[in-house]
Amino acid sequence: MSETERTALLLLEDGTSFEGKALGKVGTTTGEICFNTGMTGYQEVFTDPSYFGQILMLTSSHIENSGICQEENASDSVKINGLICQNVSKWHSRHQAEESLDEYLVRNGVVAIYNIDTRLLVRKIRDKGAMNCIISSENLSKNKLQELLDNTPSMEGRELASLVSTKAIYSVGNPDAELRVAVLDLGVKRNILNCLVERGVFLQVFPARSTFEELMAFQPDGFFVSNGPGDPASMDYGVEIVKQLQNSGKPMFGICLGHQLLALANHAKTYKMHHGHRGINHPVYNKITGLGEVTSQNHGFSIDYESVQKCENIEVTHINLNDNSIEGIRIKGKNIFSVQYHPESSPGPHDSRYLFDDFVRLLKEYKAKQ
Repeated sequence: MSETERTALLLLEDGTSFEGKALGKVGTTTGEICFNTGMTGYQEVFTDPSYFGQILMLTSSHIENSGICQEENASDSVKINGLICQNVSKWHSRHQAEESLDEYLVRNGVVAIYNIDTRLLVRKIRDKGAMNCIISSENLSKNKLQELLDNTPSMEGRELASLVSTKAIYSVGNPDAELRVAVLDLGVKRNILNCLVERGVFLQVFPARSTFEELMAFQPDGFFVSNGPGDPASMDYGVEIVKQLQNSGKPMFGICLGHQLLALANHAKTYKMHHGHRGINHPVYNKITGLGEVTSQNHGFSIDYESVQKCENIEVTHINLNDNSIEGIRIKGKNIFSVQYHPESSPGPHDSRYLFDDFVRLLKEYKAKQ
């Protein structure tokens, strides 16, 4: 951090403003404000493609204690539009750290603000719901910032997955592995791919707008549909390819956005949540095993429960214990399932990594019958 601290301004869609101190790039940025309650793993969160288009607020009172280590990135770049936090340490003590948070944000062009009363801000979002906001460290005129904010599009109705997806097909893992899975990349995190590779799966990762025929040309034993940003209801192309993948008869596993697209492909509906689930301690009940799981989550859209009850081929497998929202489904009569949360849990507890084992078991069973 610079010895000369610069003033920054945060303005919310409802007109509420907060003055703080500038961090990262000097500039102006807009996006939907959201908060993450995790106390660790901020670098993985910054680089999670599911946060694309959003300004992230960390509720943990201190960050930067551990610096930045490149191997912990969840993708190839920072995906958040901006950052809000309370206290930023001037030093980090981890010996693996390669640079400071401020250096990292500057290098990645991220505008940030700190010295904000994040408890007050969280309570406002919990009461009034998610809303757009603007951060500026170059322009402190509320009237001018309000004009920019008024032109910021809502997250509802936005298709963002194709903007963060890979532009070219690539492979991960051992080509001689027993199992092959085609990954539809809607904003996939590296540790999700790692969890599959560690279980003996060779992956080929495809852009979001790939065709069914392109995925089938890989001759996969199954399909994985990844997490990602934006409104699933705006993704007609995603719903269509998930329908085709489902009708192939091969096993399929979906996470987060992939979970929502699977529901839409089976005539359920999705909706924008009041303020979403983002953190690493969300309790989920597994209706199949009767056990509870502590999960890592990041989503602002969810599957509508009433619409699912009208879908005879969808079985709800997991429920959020905080608000009873749907956290997992499976398609009756098919080797297809999905969850709303992130079982790779980077960061977070590893309670749910058994889901990757379940997927691999389905792949092996399917292949043995061929």
